[in-house]
Amino acid sequence: MKKVVITQSNYIPWKGYFDMIALADELILYDDMQYTRRDWRNRNQIKTPQGQQWLTVPVKVRGKYHQTIRETEIDGTGWAEAHWKALGKNYRRAPHFEEVATIFEPLYLQHQHTQLSALNHELIEAVCAYLGITTKISNSWDYALIDGKTERLADLCAQAGGTEYISGPAAKAYIEEHVFVERGITLTWFNYAGYPEYPQLWGEFTHNVTVLDLLFNCGKDAPHYMKHVAPLAR
Repeated sequence: MKKVVITQSNYIPWKGYFDMIALADELILYDDMQYTRRDWRNRNQIKTPQGQQWLTVPVKVRGKYHQTIRETEIDGTGWAEAHWKALGKNYRRAPHFEEVATIFEPLYLQHQHTQLSALNHELIEAVCAYLGITTKISNSWDYALIDGKTERLADLCAQAGGTEYISGPAAKAYIEEHVFVERGITLTWFNYAGYPEYPQLWGEFTHNVTVLDLLFNCGKDAPHYMKHVAPLAR
């Protein structure tokens, strides 16, 4: 039995994204999909004393109406230092900031990326490593891509040797379940409800922020506030 998740890469995604990864044996980053503006591909939110704040990676979009996430180029380099300064300013008081910063500060200040997909992939891998998530991470271009929205997903899952496909609930709007049934693949819908609150800076609790918020505030205890990530050994 092998569980597969196929999803587009996001910039420092929220904790539910990593819970779904942890439930799978393989994550296929589906960055051959069209890049969508004002989405989670190149931005996410942090908490500040003034409320939630967007951190957005600038990308080149002028005249590029049909580019894929894989093809999307990052516009400039100054954003990385600005994002790290924002993270430091708003999370330096968090109990585990210094520990987590040793991992992520070099990724912001010493690594330079020209492609959004590569940046997202590196940050996703770093979060998985910190949380002890050992799920294999591959790319959609590692496989052949056939036509058809649902057909392509089912075929990618089959090529990866998957017997179960785990999907986020938003895909219910377009996935044709019979395509998976006909291939003998179990289709499972991931449930994002029921997350417990954790100690969080700056006022009223919110779930809808980057996973870095959880890591800075809870460190190695982060899995206790997730559903499918095994508690880390001390």
